[in-house]
Amino acid sequence: MALIKSISGIRGTIGGHPTENLTPLDIVRFSAAYGSMLTASNKSAKVVIGRDGRISGEMVSQLVIQTLVGLGIQVVDLGLSTTPTVEMAVKWENADGGIILTASHNPKEWNALKLLNKDGEFISAEAGREVLELASKDAFQFIGVDKLGAVTVNDTYLDKHIETVVNYPLVDVAAIRGKQFKVVVDAINSSGAIAVPRLLHALGVEDVIILNEEINGRFAHNPEPLPENLSGLSAEVKKSGASLGIAVDPDVDRLCFVCEDGSMFGEEFTLVAVADYVLSHRKGNTVSNMSSTKALKEITLKHEGEYFPSAVGEVNVVNRMKEVNAVIGGEGNGGIIVPDLHYGRDALIGIGLFLTALAQHKNGIKSFRSKYPDYFISKNKIELEKHIDVKDIFEKIQKKYKKQPVNTEDGLKIEFDSDWVHLRTSNTEPIIRIYAESNFETTANNIALRLMQDIKEFL
Repeated sequence: MALIKSISGIRGTIGGHPTENLTPLDIVRFSAAYGSMLTASNKSAKVVIGRDGRISGEMVSQLVIQTLVGLGIQVVDLGLSTTPTVEMAVKWENADGGIILTASHNPKEWNALKLLNKDGEFISAEAGREVLELASKDAFQFIGVDKLGAVTVNDTYLDKHIETVVNYPLVDVAAIRGKQFKVVVDAINSSGAIAVPRLLHALGVEDVIILNEEINGRFAHNPEPLPENLSGLSAEVKKSGASLGIAVDPDVDRLCFVCEDGSMFGEEFTLVAVADYVLSHRKGNTVSNMSSTKALKEITLKHEGEYFPSAVGEVNVVNRMKEVNAVIGGEGNGGIIVPDLHYGRDALIGIGLFLTALAQHKNGIKSFRSKYPDYFISKNKIELEKHIDVKDIFEKIQKKYKKQPVNTEDGLKIEFDSDWVHLRTSNTEPIIRIYAESNFETTANNIALRLMQDIKEFL
């Protein structure tokens, strides 16, 4: 079905033909290319590996691990883990890099190799290009039997990650415990079934209901934590009289909440609420990608900080955060990045900070949500055929809207007074994403529909 090779990793559907899908041959080739890049500067390199709960996870993990062993690399295998846990473990292990085996929000037939540097952050564009070049030429050489690498299994890092969240200075466990929250968690049949309940108990939340708890990778619904996929969570929150609901994606780097009446807090406002709380204690700048809500900019200005947009993609957000010394940042898809913990999206620290802010609010989560504006983002996508020239389409659209302010840093963002629309190709799927924001839901939908018609007209 698909194999997407990008500078940040390799993503595709399991099965099919090599070079067209994510087959065992492709997994070995790209693992060998990444490992060869590392061993070029350190013959005794160490790499941390972790995976989410996907059906293909164990197979992919074994292929990656043994390929690295064949290059003489020392592998630390975390087994079933979360993306942010692997990122933190790279630094704790003083490793040369890491590979996270997850296709994040993609359906069950997908998997991916997300590649990290020695800082536990996604590799740079330059390093990514080097990996792709090495893979394209099969430019790697395996070592002899006397110098094979070794594998160490370590399943303690999730607990260390949770301990770090619990001890984070802005997380108030006593306040959370005092509220006696009842929480429903949609664990989407993956790593969140272990990580989120364990964190909640450590934060003093005793009454926890887990939906889709079995870790089998056969996702009970579309795994992207969007409102249309969370009807079951919403119903259970209302039925059980819970204080709130929590949803994460399969690798636990995205986070969203459901209010006590079953309504959505809004994944765009996960970052807004956490940033509001952090900025009330630490003055500074914020960053989000340009497909995220304008509410973060407004909150930042209220706290006398400065807001900076970035191109979409975690590595781009992180780079901009470093440039402007941001104290909090992330993406409107529910990705929270707390830089003094680590430079990566992390649902676990997001839960700790959000529950602290909620615990300090007098009333429930619905009342808490009312602190923030009701902006609406219409999120849409159009699937692409392989031959489509997206650059040409965007140039034609830019010409059509030449009287409007336009940003071409990442696709095409067009501003209409206080509204905006952002068109860009996905980093993870063969699609064009069309996001539009307005104060009114119908306006946002109409802007998005208008641009989708433009795209189809120029196809």
